[in-house]
Amino acid sequence: MKKLYFSKDLNRGKERTVLRLVEELGELSEAVLLKNNDKISEEIADVIAWTLSIANLYEIDVDETFNLKYKDVCPECNKCPCVCESI
Repeated sequence: MKKLYFSKDLNRGKERTVLRLVEELGELSEAVLLKNNDKISEEIADVIAWTLSIANLYEIDVDETFNLKYKDVCPECNKCPCVCESI
């Protein structure tokens, strides 16, 4: 994603890039409500792409950050599988 879009993302700015992610989340929500699996799949890819673009703008290593938080157990209850009541 960085190689493909970093320059465009940088020019767009952090705030406007986050707004694009929010837009994609709305499109994902619509696809879920319509139960359109093909569209859901497409929108999940878009949400991931925009999330990675935001991570690039903030110089966040997503692999490292994700693995630290979600190593092998739920970060809330420290169990696998998760037994949290609220999630």
